[in-house]
Amino acid sequence: MFTGIVKGYFPVSRIEKFNELNRITVQLPPELLDKLEIGASIAVNGCCLTVVAFDQNGVSFDAMKETLRVTNLGDIEEGSKVNIERAARFGDEIGGHLLSGHIHDTVEICDVIKEENNVTIFFKFDPKWKDYILSKGYVSLNGCSLTIGDKVEDDRFCVHLIPETLKVTCFGTSQVGDRINLEIDSQTQAIVTTVKSYLAAAKH
Repeated sequence: MFTGIVKGYFPVSRIEKFNELNRITVQLPPELLDKLEIGASIAVNGCCLTVVAFDQNGVSFDAMKETLRVTNLGDIEEGSKVNIERAARFGDEIGGHLLSGHIHDTVEICDVIKEENNVTIFFKFDPKWKDYILSKGYVSLNGCSLTIGDKVEDDRFCVHLIPETLKVTCFGTSQVGDRINLEIDSQTQAIVTTVKSYLAAAKH
């Protein structure tokens, strides 16, 4: 499990491409290597990946065919930077919201509005997720726990980002056209799905 509080964005130092699998190596600072073990889970752009190797030069993850299809990890190149969060531990402060690291889809940045002390980013999404994208609700974007703004349309929504988020995550350099990983809030999904099922059953 993760909290959506990204610890920073770090460079991809190597990508090894095999048959329907990419091995991605990310350079991480010493503080994020503390007590790291093979088999540990780390969120890379919000996608839960398993550590398969690590040393002082980087941490390696295997991204299989389905992961590359559903997420933006198939788009990254050597030199790209990715958002990183270590898995939550019992007793940790939950500053964001609980995340599984299981990506539902990708959304595309369609507009970036920069103001003096914050940035508003608009995302275009598949309308099939509309029931789960609610104003002031939670969403995870590239692993960042963010609050949805009040401008939710049939296929578009926005988030407002403070300078700290822009500094620590990839969103400080994001551009129109970038694909971003989307994880729907699990509680929102459970409630909406339950209500829809109940209403559908009540019609029969």
